[in-house]
Amino acid sequence: MSMGHGGGGAPPVFRGVDIAAQKRRNAEAPEIPDLGKRVVALFRPYIWRLAFTGFLVVAGAAIAVVPPLLVERIFDDALFPTDGGPVDIPLLIRLVAGMIGLFLLSAALGVVQTYYTATIGNSVTGDLRVKLFDHLQAMELAFFTRTKTGVIQSRLQNDVGGVSGVLTNTVTSILGNLVTVVASLIAMILIDWRLTLIAVILMPFLVLVQRRVGQVRARIAGETQESLSELSAITQETLSVSGILLSKSFNRQRTESARYQDENRNQVRLQVRRAMSGQGFFAVVQVLMSSVPAVIYLVAGYLITGNADGTITAGTIVAFTTVQARLLMPLMGLMRVALDLQTSAALFARIFEYLDLKPAISDAPEAISVSQAPGPLGRVEFRDVVFRYPDAAAGARPTLDGVSFVADPGQHVAFVGPSGAGKTTVLYLTPRMYEASGGSVLFAGTDVRRLTQESIIDNVGIVSQETYLFHATIRENLRYAKPDATDEDLEAACRAANIHHIIERFENGYDTIVGERGYRLSGGEKQRIAIARVLLKDPPVLLLDEATSALDTVSERVVQEALDAAARGRTTLSIAHRLSTVIGADVIHVVDGGRIVESGTHAELIASDGLYAELAAQQLAASRILETEATDALGRRPTDHARRRGDRAPDQPAVVLTPTGPVRVPDEA
Repeated sequence: MSMGHGGGGAPPVFRGVDIAAQKRRNAEAPEIPDLGKRVVALFRPYIWRLAFTGFLVVAGAAIAVVPPLLVERIFDDALFPTDGGPVDIPLLIRLVAGMIGLFLLSAALGVVQTYYTATIGNSVTGDLRVKLFDHLQAMELAFFTRTKTGVIQSRLQNDVGGVSGVLTNTVTSILGNLVTVVASLIAMILIDWRLTLIAVILMPFLVLVQRRVGQVRARIAGETQESLSELSAITQETLSVSGILLSKSFNRQRTESARYQDENRNQVRLQVRRAMSGQGFFAVVQVLMSSVPAVIYLVAGYLITGNADGTITAGTIVAFTTVQARLLMPLMGLMRVALDLQTSAALFARIFEYLDLKPAISDAPEAISVSQAPGPLGRVEFRDVVFRYPDAAAGARPTLDGVSFVADPGQHVAFVGPSGAGKTTVLYLTPRMYEASGGSVLFAGTDVRRLTQESIIDNVGIVSQETYLFHATIRENLRYAKPDATDEDLEAACRAANIHHIIERFENGYDTIVGERGYRLSGGEKQRIAIARVLLKDPPVLLLDEATSALDTVSERVVQEALDAAARGRTTLSIAHRLSTVIGADVIHVVDGGRIVESGTHAELIASDGLYAELAAQQLAASRILETEATDALGRRPTDHARRRGDRAPDQPAVVLTPTGPVRVPDEA
């Protein structure tokens, strides 16, 4: 049975999204005011080079019109003199030499023009790409949680790449072809105005048809770019390490291949439509323009027959048809450029649509640095904070509702509670990655809205449950936090994070490639490298977002020891599902339904017999079951197996979970 979508039937719906409807919406180019002016403004930094390029283009186009005029003299004055005399060899040599010289000069100007055109066009393209990338970097975190990574990548690569040719060639193409067309028309009028009228009589009609063709191509271009965005999104989702692991785990490779094939088939269809749109129009233009010389010969015959004044000669006809033939390519070039501009307008609109996005979180005009804040560095305070996610349904209960607490410098404040209670939101509001809907978040005694985002982030270190490592060496991943860190700094941070002895075992040590997202390392190793990276940053405030939730018991114990070392002397806000990791916190806040429902130390909360005590009882029961099963299966204590793992330094004793928390177990002789 085939697992693909198939070609017919209802439009596919994938992961809750009506793909066909979404494509129709996205393919429509947004209305961008002053689009033409904004595109022209991209060339402003290169105005002088552009002016010089324009001079080269005009000179080259003007030179290209002269040889046909020389042809008339070659025929009428040198080869077949009108006075009936012999061939004028000296004049013929001068005229031919002049033509060859003009060809050489035109070729030289063309090489220089190409260099400047390529330099300016690619520079503008690069500037646009960097401008878009920088703008996206400034967008708030919520933008990236609601937008596919592949779609963002497509805007940077496919859309900017799609306008690259226009930025590189349009200005010179318009200028060069326009000068050639004007010069050719002037030359044709000078040769014979009557023949010129016949040659250009259909041009207004062609311009009207060209505009209609351009509108069709612009619509197809928008659909093509949206299809490319979807292809990029599928590739990014499916061929990443996480994506390929997921598809293999559920044996969905055929489904993913079918999804890619469907979109690729759509992309091929659109590319063919895009390539063929307007080809019939250009074929008609080419036939008409190519047929003009035949009509000219016919009309010239009648004119010669009806006029004995000799104004139309063989040289006149040859020169006119030569100039007219040279009119075909620049005229079609202008029409193609006009179509390209109409087509690229959809792509420029997509790019400027992103550039026009306003970050939901930005620095206030009078924002100050954390170093200028009057309060103690490391103090974090929430005052009646309310928060709703931007895409929350109208009337939905807020994620946080009136949350208040204080974390003093050096204090460890933990947050526990059921999933979805709002714990992670508390952490991400602290460095202002999200904006509070109500109330105030204070950092160093100052509302974060009055502080610069950069200075807040400089004073905060984050260790999340999803550790992100680049496909680079351990050394490069560590120096992401502090580019100028010495090898001694790296080693000290890794020793503090309890990972140095592991790194030393690798064949390449700190130069070991960790693989995409660190997949060549174990979960515990990745987390300890992430901790070492934060230690290199040395922030006064540490945010721990369930940093050990994805680890096994042994790895959790080792990583927790590294976290404890990292937290010393710092304000620490931590979230944990496993209560054993926060038993030693100075204050534990229990969050439920977006509110803090209990606060106190571990002992106080156990004694109060509330939600915290209930969670602790559930975890203790689960821990006892696991210990019993492990003992029955292995015939030994789990700590015996833990010692053989070699996942801790030799001088570190094993740790087991007991009803009162983690307890160290000394090594047996």
